[in-house]
Amino acid sequence: MSEAGGDALSVIGLNVWYDEAKALFDVSLRATSGQVVACVGRNGAGKTTLLRTVAGFLKPRSGSIASAGVDLVGLPSYGVAQLGIKYVPQDKMVFSDLTVRENLELSSYATGDYDWEPVTTYFPKLKALMDHKAGHLSGGERQMLMIGRAILGRPGLLLVDEPTEGLAPGIVMHLKHVFRDLSKRATLVIVEQNLPMVCAIADTLYAMSDGRIVAEFAGRGSVRPEVCERYL
Repeated sequence: MSEAGGDALSVIGLNVWYDEAKALFDVSLRATSGQVVACVGRNGAGKTTLLRTVAGFLKPRSGSIASAGVDLVGLPSYGVAQLGIKYVPQDKMVFSDLTVRENLELSSYATGDYDWEPVTTYFPKLKALMDHKAGHLSGGERQMLMIGRAILGRPGLLLVDEPTEGLAPGIVMHLKHVFRDLSKRATLVIVEQNLPMVCAIADTLYAMSDGRIVAEFAGRGSVRPEVCERYL
């Protein structure tokens, strides 16, 4: 998706409810083309709600969401995805009864992108697991598959929720390098608790608490674990 028409993501004054419980309060953030933007905060801070709302799974009561000048509010989740905005959820859910190959084929069918070379370049291990049932993969392998599915179609914006949760240090380090490289061709908005990892790659970091943005750190010099850890 071309981002010449505006920010890769612009969220202004977002208010979201779950039934009668308000979850987000006037949340605003922005991500420019090629940036890695991180969102941190304690459990229940509203981070996942923010990503799900941007991705079209939740409808805001008020506020605006735009990408490259296109209004996203009111679009269904598949409509958001068709604009080149992919959401990688926290739950590491894959089609368990299908093989890795079949999981990728479904994403290829949806996007029209059958070039798997970027997927296997980032995640060589998936090449050896193509005929394995996805339900038998480890947590790290599932995360690789989820990101691999998401990058098919060459999305312009990736929304990634808690990608390193429960993963071994070696896989976390590998994902850090993958995200750095992906940011050369896409904008990333990452919700993450691993401050050393996310601070190493983020250009801007937003801290959330109780459904509100409570701090913003812009620039690599400001995005440091010792500065941000108070919000976790």
